[in-house]
Amino acid sequence: MRHFFSYLIPFSILFWSVAVASDYYEQLILKPLPQSALLASFNFRSNTSLSQFEAHNFRYFPRSLGQILQHVGTRELHLRFSLGRWDAESWGARPWDGTKEGGTGVELWAWLEAETDEEADRKWLGLTNALSGLFCASLNFIDETRTTRPAMSFQPEGDHPNSTFANMQLLHGVLPREVVCTENLTPFLKLLPCKGKAGISSLLDGHKLFDASWQSMAIDIRPICSEGEECVLQIEQTIDMVLDIERSKRPRDNPIPRPPPGHDLKCNSSKPYNSGDACFPTDYAEGQDWALDRVFGKAIKGACPLTDTSIPPVCVQAPHSRDIYTTTGATEIKNPNGLSRCYQIPPDSDFSMILPRPSREGEHAKPDGSDEIVEPETPLLYAERSFTGHGYERGGVRTILTNPSPDTEVEFVYMESLPWFMRIYLHTLRAHLDGESGSKKDIIEQIYYRPALDRVRGSQLELRMRIPPASTVFLTYDFEKSILRYTEYPPDANRGFDVAAAIITILPSDSRNAPSARQKTSNLRTTTLLLSLPTPDFSMPYNVIIFTSTAIALAFGGLYNILIRRFVGADEAEVGASSLKGKIVAGVVKLIGKLKGAKGKVE
Repeated sequence: MRHFFSYLIPFSILFWSVAVASDYYEQLILKPLPQSALLASFNFRSNTSLSQFEAHNFRYFPRSLGQILQHVGTRELHLRFSLGRWDAESWGARPWDGTKEGGTGVELWAWLEAETDEEADRKWLGLTNALSGLFCASLNFIDETRTTRPAMSFQPEGDHPNSTFANMQLLHGVLPREVVCTENLTPFLKLLPCKGKAGISSLLDGHKLFDASWQSMAIDIRPICSEGEECVLQIEQTIDMVLDIERSKRPRDNPIPRPPPGHDLKCNSSKPYNSGDACFPTDYAEGQDWALDRVFGKAIKGACPLTDTSIPPVCVQAPHSRDIYTTTGATEIKNPNGLSRCYQIPPDSDFSMILPRPSREGEHAKPDGSDEIVEPETPLLYAERSFTGHGYERGGVRTILTNPSPDTEVEFVYMESLPWFMRIYLHTLRAHLDGESGSKKDIIEQIYYRPALDRVRGSQLELRMRIPPASTVFLTYDFEKSILRYTEYPPDANRGFDVAAAIITILPSDSRNAPSARQKTSNLRTTTLLLSLPTPDFSMPYNVIIFTSTAIALAFGGLYNILIRRFVGADEAEVGASSLKGKIVAGVVKLIGKLKGAKGKVE
């Protein structure tokens, strides 16, 4: 398995068999990154026997989620809540090989047991509506226009019998406009056995999580079968976040971020233009120091009593030359590779750690501070996507794919789920190497295209591609923009429409055919795009309403006055008793007379 946890492989091999057999375990992996960033990966995993699950004995599996899966016949489910952008050039490869990452917003895909497409659509509708209420998200807006059936991009991660796999259907939906916030984190924590009260989950706080530069929450449910053992249903919850150390250490009584004073800036003094009024930031956080309780705002509230005690709950990827101080009672386990270490924490007391600023006096110390952290691993592929063209009638999409390896080619599946109002011109699809005019047949091996139907379904484009070593491929195509009905525009219509991120599934190097269910793949997602459509002037309906109402009021008022009023001279008006005015005057005179008579009798 090639990912940024490769430095912890000896620990993973040691604990993998124990983790599969155990009921519940959790682990936090901390990795300092360049430019004063810290990657924190929380992983929670629990196993429940399939026989117990079918008998409604959920044990560590959350009952609220288990009943939903049983009701709609879900065999495998993957849910993602993501926010921000992963900076691959600075931070390197994605955590977990990108398998726990989702596109910006909410992304959901699941394998449902259904014999027909209609039955699968009905179960999918029930699943999205139930998950919408459980996670306080807008998953109920994943309708048929936002639902696709991927053909090459996703493969089951669990073990499914052949009899069950034949009736399983894959459905995928994404909401790139969804804003992930604290009300999505609260139900996520309620699914955990310790529910954020103890263990590493006690560090999770909405203010810190959603102040991160990038964060992703993932839920994966799949069946796992081992030889000679009973099959289990595994639920894995993962939270990855990239924290800015300096911003995270800001005290609670100073919630408004303010620029640091000049004497606190970390500048690269080797630059010739460095001076008192000009500062160029260092590539690495020179003298990076942080404490766990300061970065997260609190310490770990002891170990979760339900977790497997054989697995250390906290690991740090830092060279052994880097000093780390912990609270009393913690046990350190160093990795033989010299690049990481783990800690067993006490069950009944708070745990924290401090990474002080190292000295620069060693003969092997580097002046830029790069020896303080483990060098980020180079990703298998770099991807950038953007819009081209101008105007509100047509446009284009350009994706730049770069293979950084000097001797290994990369094979992957590129998938885009586009809204129906982006009408692709498939004949304009081009893929060529940088500096060459090669045909797309030399790069694109297979194409799956499902055209859109207006207001029924979106466009689905999947490409199986291969990029030579140390090469850059430009993938482009044109599209046409549709004009929507005025009722189909959101309240902030001039902001634009979010287009879901492209999903790239990197296949194993020895994969020549379609990937099997047991092959390990890597994933990455591009950023979302903001599409501007022809937008009507929504002030005109209000102007029409106001003008029409004014015209009707004037016309009706004038016509009513003409029909009802009588215009007479002042000297011709009747003042007699028969007129209303006369009756009122007579009544007032009579009342005054009675009052005077009553006053005389009293005297």
